[in-house]
Amino acid sequence: MADVVNLNRFRKMRQKEEREKSAEENRVRFGRTKAEKLRERQDAERRKADLDGKKVDGEKVGGEKVGE
Repeated sequence: MADVVNLNRFRKMRQKEEREKSAEENRVRFGRTKAEKLRERQDAERRKADLDGKKVDGEKVGGEKVGE
């Protein structure tokens, strides 16, 4: 005969593992130092300025003419 299994224990164990996984993802996503955040923001601004400098006058980013 089979052993009696408490499904609540397995359900709670699975939920705990999911919470731990999401906590790890959040630590990676939001766990940055102030210097890292500043460097990333400066890099994004630099890339945007570089891209804006290469834009052809009279055209939007999508390639459509401004007058159309």
